Amino acid sequence: MSRLLHRLAACATGAALALAGPFASGAHADAQAAANLATNPGFEIPALPLDDWGAIPGWQCTAGEAALGSAARSGGSALAVTPSGPDSTGRCEQVLGVRPGTTYTVSAWVRGAYVFLGAEGTGHDVAPAWTPDTRGEWRQLTTSFTTGTATTSVRLYLHGWYGQGAYAADDVRVDGPAPAPARALWNVPTTDPVVFITTDDGWQRTPEAAALIADRKVPVTAFPLPMPLGFDPDWFRSVTAVPGSSVQDHSVSHRDLTTLSAEEQQAEICGGRDAVLRRTGTAPKVFRPPYLAWNADTLQAAANCGIGTVMTATADFSRGASTVYHGGPLRPGDVVLLHFTDTLADDLARALAAADAAGLRPAGLADYLS
Repeated sequence: MSRLLHRLAACATGAALALAGPFASGAHADAQAAANLATNPGFEIPALPLDDWGAIPGWQCTAGEAALGSAARSGGSALAVTPSGPDSTGRCEQVLGVRPGTTYTVSAWVRGAYVFLGAEGTGHDVAPAWTPDTRGEWRQLTTSFTTGTATTSVRLYLHGWYGQGAYAADDVRVDGPAPAPARALWNVPTTDPVVFITTDDGWQRTPEAAALIADRKVPVTAFPLPMPLGFDPDWFRSVTAVPGSSVQDHSVSHRDLTTLSAEEQQAEICGGRDAVLRRTGTAPKVFRPPYLAWNADTLQAAANCGIGTVMTATADFSRGASTVYHGGPLRPGDVVLLHFTDTLADDLARALAAADAAGLRPAGLADYLS
């Protein structure tokens, strides 16, 4: 744990020093003209540490029905789905960020009887591509869709059919223009006398912290990891009950994303998003990178997951600290970093005192970014 805390402090300080304003170096103005937007399209990414859902990063499948199979069309693994019974189609799906008013081509190689490939929520939904039987061979399914004028995300899906047995899929593609990269912020540009309280991870959940949040009516933006969020969803619901509070994305495994490929980053961010959506019913729109470390791939991966903002912080009051990265007292729009630890109640009280001394009040982060 001490090594983790040391690394967090070092990375947080380095990230803050690298940020000269609301946008960090490494951001680019627009996405490349075309890309494969699918998350984990070749099913090559193994199960992510700390994931509380399943073994297929980037994909949401019916529990107990999907696995990474070794009989792949290419690479080392493919999606292998065995429906649990005659009432299941063995559906697997993922949500992707897209551009409005844009045409995308979708394809996948499949094997099995009655396998379907399609997309929902496009604004102009079309019938899926399907095959009655591939006769034991790999066969490519292809379809396309054009997004509506207000469509910014779609749901890609694969499934079999009732009572038709197992199927496999590999080499999925969603080809078309990527959405513009997410914006990178370390504060919220505003002149309102507000500060934003954010809390990360979720491993230690104390009644003292929950009581202080409720008593002081503090709007809290929580960035929990999927595993602690899955362990105790009611506790996170209680500490984000104050109006203006929200639960946002903090990745699946809390790894330094700058050490990962663009594809792995997308699996981490989309997986965190899916965990929040499952537990709260609301898809997050803000991503807090672990260790406050990010690069240009992070911004594009976040956008591909439907995330509009990658948020670091301007101050750290975690574990007894009172560090304001820009120096001096807190300013309007500052984002305060805290963690769900056994010191959270004391840390939060200290952060609120610093905000009071600067004439600032806590406000809801998501409200100001919408």
